[in-house]
Amino acid sequence: MVAPGPSDDELRQILEIAMRVPDHGKLAPWRFVIVAKDQREQFALLLRQALQEEDPCAGPAHHEKADQFARQGEALVVLVSTPVPDHKIPVWEQELSAGAAAMNLLHAGHAMGYVGGWITGWEAYSPKVNAAFAKPGERIAGFIYFGSPGRELEERPRPDPSEIVRKWDPPSD
Repeated sequence: MVAPGPSDDELRQILEIAMRVPDHGKLAPWRFVIVAKDQREQFALLLRQALQEEDPCAGPAHHEKADQFARQGEALVVLVSTPVPDHKIPVWEQELSAGAAAMNLLHAGHAMGYVGGWITGWEAYSPKVNAAFAKPGERIAGFIYFGSPGRELEERPRPDPSEIVRKWDPPSD
C-alpha cells in the first residue's frame, strides 16, 4: 500500500458505509478507532512495549516487524468488537455483526479505488495492545489498513466451489 490513502472525508464515508450491516437488536456491537498518521510513532512504541513484555527474547527483526505493522497503509482503522453481554441477542450474532462491519470497511474502501487489508496477528491478541483500544469485555477484531495499490494486484487462491457448496439434503424420517 502506498500513498495516497483516503482523505478524511472519504474515510468518513467508508465508516458510514461500514456501519450499514446486519445488526440484530440495533446494538452497534462494534466501534472504530482511527489511528492518524501523526499517531503512528506512538502506536509503534505501544507495539514495541507489548512485544518486549510478552516476548522478552524477541530480537531486532521482531521489533522491526512491529514498527512496520504500526506504519503500514495510509489510513488505519482499528475495529473493536463491543458485544453487549447478557442481552437477548447472542454474543455470537453481535460478533458476526462486527465481522460484517470489517467486510463493509474493505468493500467501501475498494469501491473508492483504494486497497485494504484486515490484519489481526499477535497485536490483536496482546493484552497490552487490546487495553489501549478496548474496554474490559471488548476486543480488537482487526486492524484495517487502506492505501493505494503499489503494484498490480494478484488474486490469491480461493476454495473450489465444488468442494464447499452443496445442496441441502433434508434428513429423512
